[in-house]
Amino acid sequence: MNIFNVSGRRLMSLTIFGSTATLLVVSVALARNPFTADELKAMEASLTQSSKRGYDMWYGARADMANNGLACANCHPDASATNPQTFPKFMPQFDRVVAYRDMVNWCIENPQGGKALDVSGEDMIALEAYSFYLHKGVPIQTGLQTRQTSGPTPKNARGINVPGTGIGFDKK
Repeated sequence: MNIFNVSGRRLMSLTIFGSTATLLVVSVALARNPFTADELKAMEASLTQSSKRGYDMWYGARADMANNGLACANCHPDASATNPQTFPKFMPQFDRVVAYRDMVNWCIENPQGGKALDVSGEDMIALEAYSFYLHKGVPIQTGLQTRQTSGPTPKNARGINVPGTGIGFDKK
């Protein structure tokens, strides 16, 4: 009787293993890539559009971001010395650890004298998209304000491969 129980258990284990293996093979055979080429193209276009909007804002297209004529690009051309990839980090201006978007708003409110952006809004996302895009692949170093990472090396004057808008320094 013990032999039957042992054999029965083994048979049950093999049946479960076989069913699982069959299910795995069928699942892999029926699986598709997460996104089609057209879907990936649409996503890339959306990111590029957001980065382009961020670029326009960075170079002064939004009057409400400054009341003294300064734009982000006056201190950070091509998002240099922003090092978004090192955030969150401790910033003495806040006396605490902050996210990149907090630092963006600090710059808008203080040096530029403008109105802070909604940290969850499309404007902030556009500024982040532009500056993070330029810092893609830039090595991360210790996130200290006194020791910044190297700036990005843009492939063209805008930093992103889209035609100029004619705004500010971005002549077509």
